[in-house]
Amino acid sequence: MSMSDPLGDMITRIRNGQSARKSVVSSPSSKLRANVLEVLKREGFIRDYSASQVRPGISKLQIELKYHDGSPVISEIVRVSRPGRRVYSGIKDLRRVYNGLGISILSTPNGVLSDNEARVANVGGEVLCQVF
Repeated sequence: MSMSDPLGDMITRIRNGQSARKSVVSSPSSKLRANVLEVLKREGFIRDYSASQVRPGISKLQIELKYHDGSPVISEIVRVSRPGRRVYSGIKDLRRVYNGLGISILSTPNGVLSDNEARVANVGGEVLCQVF
């Protein structure tokens, strides 16, 4: 059975893993998922991630979740653009998440970037998710 929203599935796995106080969660691997995890790592929301091969042609991502004083660093992670409703934003229309405390993750022509990196590069794109 194929999955209709693989990125939404990974976001849900992260949300569920942190509510269950897991240290590591796994997700099937793809380039988009790895790029989103790279942004989360750069911005300090996850500890690290690694790709491992299950069998030839099938790989998975191991995501190390991050906690501060026993509470999850990610208090809210929401999928914005869904397969049924894509949300695009120009750089001038891109709103700040919680007055700059959170980030939006965008898929731009320059790759997957956080909203701060997109503002510096002056590019807009599809708003994938918001993290706080």
